[in-house]
Amino acid sequence: MTTTDIRPVQLPPEKVEEANEALGRVRGYLFEHRDLAHIRVTVEGGDDREPLTLPREAVELLATLLAHLGAGRGVSVVPQNAELTTQQAADLLNVSRPFLIGLLQAGEIEYRTVGTHRRILASSLIDYKREDDSRRRAAADELSQLNQDMGLL
Repeated sequence: MTTTDIRPVQLPPEKVEEANEALGRVRGYLFEHRDLAHIRVTVEGGDDREPLTLPREAVELLATLLAHLGAGRGVSVVPQNAELTTQQAADLLNVSRPFLIGLLQAGEIEYRTVGTHRRILASSLIDYKREDDSRRRAAADELSQLNQDMGLL
């Protein structure tokens, strides 16, 4: 089994401005060239300059990464089909491992067993997080409506 490294990358404070400047340039280019499916960039290193063609989706992902890094947040890239350990999955959800195992046993998140170990597809974890976020928003909206109905706001 290949190990998926989910440790977040975070920029040192002195590189945050550089990320924000790059983000502005990338977003501007994507906006001005909305019709391009491929983006050609130049890679420079010392005296070398090499053209490189990237799929638009990769450049859009780069812009998303730069936005998070420029805001001082750590970023992890996890392939959708990556199988995560229970500890990795718990770390991504920001919950304890025992809490995650409870979710698995309750059938909230799909997983498979490899020997005695549980493995969770990243896509299953993302689906759970999306559904959980939706439930939380709905509960918050309901509480807000109740507060308004009772004249508490």
